[in-house]
Amino acid sequence: MNKIVMRIQKEFSMVPDLKIKEIKLNLLKSAYIVYIETICSSDKINDYILKNLTYHNKMFDLNSSLPGPNTVFIQNLDDIEFYLTNGFAIIIKDNTVLAIEVKGDLTRGISPSSREPSLLGPEDSFVENIQTNMGLIKRRIKSHTLKSEEIIMGRKTKTSLLINYLDDVALTQNVDIIKEKLLDIDVDGILDIGTIVNYLESENRSFFPTIKRTERVDLAVSSLLEGKIIILLDTSPFAIILPTFLVDYINPVSDNYVKSINVGFIKIIRGLCFVLSMITPGLFIAIINYNQETIPSSLLVNFSQQSAGVPFPSIVEVIMLLIICDILRESDLRFPSSFGSAISVLGALIIGDAAVNAGLVSPIAIIVASFTFISSLIFTDLEIHNALRYYRYIFLFSAAFFGLYGLFLCVILFLINVISIKSLDTPYFSPVAPFNKEYFYKTILKKKDVNNTRRSDLLTKQNMTRGKFS
Repeated sequence: MNKIVMRIQKEFSMVPDLKIKEIKLNLLKSAYIVYIETICSSDKINDYILKNLTYHNKMFDLNSSLPGPNTVFIQNLDDIEFYLTNGFAIIIKDNTVLAIEVKGDLTRGISPSSREPSLLGPEDSFVENIQTNMGLIKRRIKSHTLKSEEIIMGRKTKTSLLINYLDDVALTQNVDIIKEKLLDIDVDGILDIGTIVNYLESENRSFFPTIKRTERVDLAVSSLLEGKIIILLDTSPFAIILPTFLVDYINPVSDNYVKSINVGFIKIIRGLCFVLSMITPGLFIAIINYNQETIPSSLLVNFSQQSAGVPFPSIVEVIMLLIICDILRESDLRFPSSFGSAISVLGALIIGDAAVNAGLVSPIAIIVASFTFISSLIFTDLEIHNALRYYRYIFLFSAAFFGLYGLFLCVILFLINVISIKSLDTPYFSPVAPFNKEYFYKTILKKKDVNNTRRSDLLTKQNMTRGKFS
């Protein structure tokens, strides 16, 4: 038997799906086909390899053309493992080794986005196949300026990662920073894009995410055109976008498909929901416990009457209800969609009604908790929900100890913290602080498309003109 084949057998000794086929070329010569059955397509092996080996004459030479979408002559035998585990069939004749791609179709079909739904706009989303994901991007961007740099991640998994950017738009220093950070990652396995996010963020102390994950192809392409950088990872249906700003989580890409005059009001509502979902419980506690003079006397009397039979302080009521809301939200996320919503609605109705009737909480506390919870549901990103939850409790306890003074002090500290955050050395609170006109009118107050002709200098210093409308 060929020495190369014996080496492969030794390295893959306990791999039952490794298949080795010997094809006799003549009395003295044989060719060997080696592949892993579970990740290869038997039809492709038959069409690309077996038929051609059978139909060729006995003087068959590997240097002759064999059909296949991707063929590679292997010079370093250590590379055989990489190609075998990536869906290639290895053809060995004497000391010549040829790898032919015969990957099986192990991915699901392209489907609408389930986590970032949109009433308008395209409905295709990323899948677990990196080649399919690149195809979805190149279907929209038909330009040679779209560059992709590949990095193999993980000692054991050897997962393919692609850094995508427009080289005539994106900042070169941003690309270099990302490459440097990725090349510093030395771990056994990279299983999902979330692992890459954690390493790139270095698990910073900021509650807010500085790297955005998306499964929407149109958002990824829109970000590329702005000068941002997109990272794709094989086996993950998400792309990550760098740099990213706080306003990117509040303003979804679906706003681009609506008239500017109509979407402006919705943007204001989202901004209010972002603020209210953090400060409403703390504001309620500050007014009830410390600053009763800020509300009308009749309303204060009404609040007192409702809380008369409740054995707990107001802060205990609010904390209990907020925890219940978080539990219901987690159950809604973890349960299958067919009955998850029913459980959360049923739980909210039964628990809320039973708690009021039992005198455990007051109706106004339920209203405050419900308003806070509903305000946070407008945001679909999980990391934003987690950040809002942290700050919600910080504001709540500060108001419980110091009233409105503590609440306003926390607001100032919140602004200082958010303004100090950076994403790829770019201020996270842009385009508000520092102010940037182009990005401000693209996100916070949407300008008419005919007037939105320039890119933001936050993201690029070249090719600033987006287009021209007559």
